[in-house]
Amino acid sequence: MEEVTSRRNPLVQHIRRLGTERKYRRGCGCFLCEGDRLVGEALRWGAAVEALVCTRPEALPADLPPETRLVQVPVDLMETLSTVEAPQHLLAVCRTPALAPPEELEAGRYLVLDGLQDPGNVGTIWRTADALGAAGIFLLPGCADPFSPKTVRATMGACFRLPVWETGLESLRERLSAAGLPLYATALRADTVDVRAVPLDRAAVVIGSEGRGVSEAVLERCEKTLKIPMRPRCESLNAAAAATVVLWEMARGGLGEA
Repeated sequence: MEEVTSRRNPLVQHIRRLGTERKYRRGCGCFLCEGDRLVGEALRWGAAVEALVCTRPEALPADLPPETRLVQVPVDLMETLSTVEAPQHLLAVCRTPALAPPEELEAGRYLVLDGLQDPGNVGTIWRTADALGAAGIFLLPGCADPFSPKTVRATMGACFRLPVWETGLESLRERLSAAGLPLYATALRADTVDVRAVPLDRAAVVIGSEGRGVSEAVLERCEKTLKIPMRPRCESLNAAAAATVVLWEMARGGLGEA
């Protein structure tokens, strides 16, 4: 195990930039995974862990991949590396999985996020989609970075299990059409129907941003719009809450064992 104590160490500089710079994360194809539990999830689900940083050797999980770089740092240096106020004992540098969607989609249930800029919401939706059996999530332009530290923390490990893809609208429509999957959106217009009245076991549903909802360009390409029934005095739900309702309706046919 290496011991690093200097803030000028190249690995230290690398980790600090991963925690603060989206462009840098994209350029090097890596992201941060922080906290004992989250690092454990990364290892459990086979994430490509390049380096594992700890404040004490006894905090390291057992049976680590032999190619993983192990580094011990003092507590004050871990506080410098971490993006949270009270860091734990473990931090990992992981390789970012492919963000390009597959050419052919499997039949299933998909979410599409349109302009969701809050990383906490994106991560929460990701976690819920994993729990309720979605096959994947598409991020249209304008969404938060799926592998920012805050997003990753909010997923609670779902980022290692459920794929997320970044795509443009036309590419999305082509893939959905080829797979025979309709595209719906949570919005109000003349053709809006109750979310409980539409079969959603093989479909993709768009969740819009809280500020402006689903964009007009996306709405123009949706076959129907869906509404979540609620009291007349309430206008809308938080994006993560709306996504949860939609995912629950999608899952009513059965979650399976995946």
